[in-house]
Amino acid sequence: MQRLTEFAVGLIFGLGLILSGMTDPGKVLGFLDVFGAWDPSLAFVMGGAIAVGVGAFAVARRRTTSFLGGAMHLPQRRDIDRRLVWGSLTFGVGWGLAGFCPGPALVSLGALQPKALVFVLAMLAGMAIYEYLEAAQDKQAGSR
Repeated sequence: MQRLTEFAVGLIFGLGLILSGMTDPGKVLGFLDVFGAWDPSLAFVMGGAIAVGVGAFAVARRRTTSFLGGAMHLPQRRDIDRRLVWGSLTFGVGWGLAGFCPGPALVSLGALQPKALVFVLAMLAGMAIYEYLEAAQDKQAGSR
């Protein structure tokens, strides 16, 4: 049952991305072009997503288990550190250059968009590099 629910939620999310235009890099880049031909429509998509997220987190904070019975794992940290800032900047630069972020890129890959394949491969390479550097840092910290 849990896998079916996960599939349904992912399908709804993907359809929402398609309907909102978030899978179109041109539309995303138009939104980011605030000094040119700015397209503010994605601000409404983001506003809607934030509203849903705020409501969902408000409900989740009052629960000890998920709706499917699993444990709740909510973020505990609230501080802004160097890693968060650099990660946010890196994400923003990648989004601005490619017009994709991970969710829409995976949906676009499923639609066989060639640009999405390049983005997803680069994203996976970045994730692998991150894991390698984290393991090396942990190993170095453990040897002290």
